[in-house]
Amino acid sequence: MVGRSAGQTPPTLLQRYAMSKLQRLGVLALLLLPLGSQAAGLPMMTSAPDAAGGQSYSLSLQMLLFMTSLSFIPAMMLMMTSFTRIIIVLSLLRQAMGTMQSPPNQVLIGLSLFLSIFIMSPTLDQVYANAWLPLSENKMSFEQAAGEAAKPMKAFMLTQTREKDLAFFIEISRSPAPATPAEVSLKTLIPAFVISELKTAFQIGFMIFIPFLIIDLVVASILMAMGMMMVSPVIISLPFKIMLFVLVDGWTLLLGSLVQSFGGR
Repeated sequence: MVGRSAGQTPPTLLQRYAMSKLQRLGVLALLLLPLGSQAAGLPMMTSAPDAAGGQSYSLSLQMLLFMTSLSFIPAMMLMMTSFTRIIIVLSLLRQAMGTMQSPPNQVLIGLSLFLSIFIMSPTLDQVYANAWLPLSENKMSFEQAAGEAAKPMKAFMLTQTREKDLAFFIEISRSPAPATPAEVSLKTLIPAFVISELKTAFQIGFMIFIPFLIIDLVVASILMAMGMMMVSPVIISLPFKIMLFVLVDGWTLLLGSLVQSFGGR
């Protein structure tokens, strides 16, 4: 039994929770490739005898296109989750505080990813229970599993999409108006959801900018009154912004508000 080194600390409850969700997503992503190709009737690799009496192996064009399309799955999944709103709000917070590259992009992306997993965990649990488990046990086909997986994702996006944005994309797509939410197609729901997320993120960002903008105006006015016009107000106001954000427990307020903006858990 190998023990931990002296400088290594045991994982916290939050780390174990996040890793369990990441492992579940990783298993889904890794195993969908062979299952998807099998359900679609696409051979992973074909072999044929060559002139020298050996075997030559090649991928079919359909399989090559299928594997190429997998590179778009991460972008599609990010656009269908809470990641967009969270990363934009955190980026606007950094701009409002004027801290330049602190926190760095890696920290903001990592925090946004783990917070998205936390918010999306009820939806991911439904996808896992209703789609992945029956598919892995050969109780339903790949097409049926994809349909079952789309239901909780559509339900999540519909609750966060403005009716005006959804009606706009239905109109420009020239498709008939759906009678029920279940009839809304993903090709119109996803862009409407993204536009709604951008609007909501900028609205939250506007509210974040106001207190920091007031600090900048006060500091600039004081410097002008003292005749210190050559001193940058940003340098003077930055410590006050950081102190204000820490005193009001800004991270807890902001992240808690982001979670509540999705209806809580």
